[in-house]
Amino acid sequence: QVQLIESGGGLVQAGGSLRVSCAASGPTLSRFGMGWFRQIPGKEREFVAAISYAFPTMSSYADSVKGRFTISRDNAKNTLYLQMNSLKPEDTGLYYCGKAARPFRLPGTSLGEYDSWGQGTQVTVSS
Repeated sequence: QVQLIESGGGLVQAGGSLRVSCAASGPTLSRFGMGWFRQIPGKEREFVAAISYAFPTMSSYADSVKGRFTISRDNAKNTLYLQMNSLKPEDTGLYYCGKAARPFRLPGTSLGEYDSWGQGTQVTVSS
């Protein structure tokens, strides 16, 4: 059973940058796509970005973060990253990483396509 642990969240001013990480322990994730989601209290967890399992690397982004966020992974370190630039107050939330339930594909935007989640890392953007 894979265990996912997010880190790197914090408080940042609008316009700033932050990189969050997701370290996996257990079975290698190299065959599985991964994704980032975020959630604020009272709202559903929403898709942020996803990345495929290996070369050629494919990625997808929510329209709200396109051009500002970059998802990447280091399979040798079993770690997923999300580089967030030009942060806005509306980017505030608890950021979760998820592992795709099915291997060898770019996972989509639906929560049901992921079968393992971390505990989340809080990102707060002040105006």
